[in-house]
Amino acid sequence: MKLNVKNRIIKRLLQGIALLFATFSFGQQDAQYTQYMYNTVSINPAYAGSRGHMSLAGLYRAQWVGLEGAPETQTFNVHTPIGYKGLGLGLSFVNDVIGPTSETFLDLDISYTIDLDFDKKLSFGLKPSINLLDVNFSELNQDTGQGTDPTLQQNIDNRFTPNVGAGVYYHTDTFYAGLSVPRILETTHFEESSLSTAKEQMNFYFITGYVFELNPFLKFKPALLSKVTQGAPLQLDLSANFMFDEKFIGGIAYRWDAAFSAMAGFKISEEFLIGIAYDREITDLGATSFNDGSFEIILRYDFIRAVGNLKSPRFF
Repeated sequence: MKLNVKNRIIKRLLQGIALLFATFSFGQQDAQYTQYMYNTVSINPAYAGSRGHMSLAGLYRAQWVGLEGAPETQTFNVHTPIGYKGLGLGLSFVNDVIGPTSETFLDLDISYTIDLDFDKKLSFGLKPSINLLDVNFSELNQDTGQGTDPTLQQNIDNRFTPNVGAGVYYHTDTFYAGLSVPRILETTHFEESSLSTAKEQMNFYFITGYVFELNPFLKFKPALLSKVTQGAPLQLDLSANFMFDEKFIGGIAYRWDAAFSAMAGFKISEEFLIGIAYDREITDLGATSFNDGSFEIILRYDFIRAVGNLKSPRFF
């Protein structure tokens, strides 16, 4: 009985947090990914075309499974080098749902690559984008004991805002590093209401990783993603992945003060990769009985035209 009461109290607390989020914090954080290393173009437009051929990827993430209104994200992207030397082009779609809010992003990714040396490349990217925001306030429990909040009675339907992002990406055959800001414009939501302080903040990303060839059949890749957002804690994702026989991938990750993750991948063919990940929160939220962790799956297909198109399969 005590456990049930405790769970009800925690659920009430989470509902209050969700209401606070919906009221004051729309868009402050970009969608979160554990398998960002296979989804780089979503956060850095300079990555577009860097694989040397057309590449398609689709990702689905369910966060905090078992918690009503928890985040869900669907992502699809395609990018490729194009005819003119050095240019890359891509298209990204992201749908991020949190409780009563739904944000849809459609991004155009444009990159230009400079060959610094035989295997050293530096790319610059732009990410013009559009955003559609929907908010269904009627899904919230607005009863505070003093009636409902009049500022939360009118839903938001397909509010359109443009944006632009930028990034730089450097890579060799075994090393990569990138710096990016996917959304530069700090959009203000609720301009016509008392909630006008809600702004979409810039998210600064830094990614890097290195591939060690331990033997002809085994590769090891440590990687790092850091995200800095004004008014939010620093996010650090540290990961370590192994690839065996160019087909099997396994690894672990740690999100600083937030979660541990396990990852696995399998290359069904030279072109087709499937990856899965599971996160377990180490915060108080992760200890609740109705939070079964976060799950993520990604499918990627590379249109490799010939065996000689790449020296060896890229691990990033």
